[in-house]
Amino acid sequence: MRNRLAIGFLGGAALLALAGPAHAQSIGYGDGDGASSEAAPGDGGDIRKDAPRRGKRGGPRVGHVSVTPYIEAAQIVDAELAPGSDTLTYTTLAAGVDATVNGRNNAASVSLRYERRFGYGRAEDSDTISGVARASLGVVQKSVRFDVGAMAQRTRVEGNGASIAAPLDDVGNTSKIYSFYAGPSVSTYAGDVKIDGHYHFGYTKVTEPDSLVVTPGAAPVDVFDSSTVHNAEVHVGTRPHDVLPVGIGAGAGYYQEDVSNLDQRVKDFHARADVTVPVGQSVALVGGIGYEDVEISSRDAVIVGGVPVVGSDGRLVTDKSAPRRIAYEAEGIIWDVGVLWKPSPRTNLEAHIGRRYGSTSFYGTFGWAPSRRQSVNISVYDNVAGFGGQVNRALENLPTQFQAIRNPLSGDITNCVASLDQGSCLGGALGSIRSSTFRARGVAATWGLDLGRIQTGIGVGYDRRKFFAAPGTVLASANGVIDENFWLAAYLDAQLDQRSSLSGNIYANWFQSGFAGTGNASALGATVAYRRWLTSRLSGTVALGIDGVSRQYEDDYWTASALAGVRYSF
Repeated sequence: MRNRLAIGFLGGAALLALAGPAHAQSIGYGDGDGASSEAAPGDGGDIRKDAPRRGKRGGPRVGHVSVTPYIEAAQIVDAELAPGSDTLTYTTLAAGVDATVNGRNNAASVSLRYERRFGYGRAEDSDTISGVARASLGVVQKSVRFDVGAMAQRTRVEGNGASIAAPLDDVGNTSKIYSFYAGPSVSTYAGDVKIDGHYHFGYTKVTEPDSLVVTPGAAPVDVFDSSTVHNAEVHVGTRPHDVLPVGIGAGAGYYQEDVSNLDQRVKDFHARADVTVPVGQSVALVGGIGYEDVEISSRDAVIVGGVPVVGSDGRLVTDKSAPRRIAYEAEGIIWDVGVLWKPSPRTNLEAHIGRRYGSTSFYGTFGWAPSRRQSVNISVYDNVAGFGGQVNRALENLPTQFQAIRNPLSGDITNCVASLDQGSCLGGALGSIRSSTFRARGVAATWGLDLGRIQTGIGVGYDRRKFFAAPGTVLASANGVIDENFWLAAYLDAQLDQRSSLSGNIYANWFQSGFAGTGNASALGATVAYRRWLTSRLSGTVALGIDGVSRQYEDDYWTASALAGVRYSF
């Protein structure tokens, strides 16, 4: 059932990506939910009326279609370095497809893989669906689009709630994350008035591991189960000098996430008016004022003899007869002021400070492309959500043109994709996998370089989550607790000659949990792979990797792996 679910998520995205013409979309980050009503309406924040619209940097040419199915076989040796010294061997068989489409009215990237692993001796058999997809399909030329994104990934859940890369030999302790979103977007003009809007529906599911390692004496982690998300935004407005010397606009948005764990619900409505005041050829001041109504609520768990009941899936059983209780609410005036700076089509800064969610809020973006083959992107965000909503937001912000980066030994997708566009990393969204809702604040920065024969990039970020829980419920102790995650991901893919290439990946997570007795954890890993084309379709690969996690209250865990395999591409 789990594999059929994953195939449905990513297979559906693949079919949409290859179905027909659509229009590429670059979604702004804004307040963290994929939209920004504060930017100058009509041109993604452009200040001058005649400013050129930003095009794609690098990437495949318009009209390019590439679809590469493949099959693969490999032998893997996995050696435990600490705390034990066990050595396991596996044979893997895999099938997958990598595809990119860049049409006049469409853009899509898909990487989908199924792997079956056969263990010898004490090594366990397993199978995995993994992949990532993002597509934007034109319904009515460039004005109406249908957007879709999906992801399937393995992860290991630590006792403090951290989500880290799953090691090869830890089948029983791994979870699987499945997430997708889909919905229409509109971007059109009515005279001088620009109209933008979208509605996206999202779903995220996390499977429970067979067992979960926890610190002795600490409470088990209530792992996120599933959630649905409804996210709608609309904005109308004019650019400076189109109607008035200043740009004016108005917008509204509604976000609702329903988390299955204890019937948690996030409702966030906001409406606002904004103005853009040019103060120079490349600089404008922006500001807005409006109203918001945010409410987070949940039910309690079933209590028997003073002890909460845990179901067969390892999660707390919800008391459906219990009244809904408020965990967090904020209602009233919201405002912000900021600056837009766009000195050239290659440089764009948008920074805001104001009040939202009952306190000071910061958010903004920075994009700089020194050349068509290089880019630097930074996003600062502030939002409220559950784990599923945060993953959906990360998928919405993925570019439609990218190359998936995979671990050559496990086949899993890594935290970042190879792209010169903003939003190319998922690391911040996957940091903590607890079920409780939270306010997320953080920053993500990426640098990418595409020289044709060499692709490389690095992503770094910080994610801070302050959890909400209703008093008098089983989750009450989580209220106000803060988890912090610092993450890094880097990749390199170099074509050595016409028949060989070298690739490498590095990842790191430093996770600090505020939950009592759970401790901090650091995860590190690196891989290197050499690939040699034996014929035009057949290639051989050898790879080495090391992965480890260092825990505050438990033994460190380190493994080293080696692979030799062949791939046939159709």
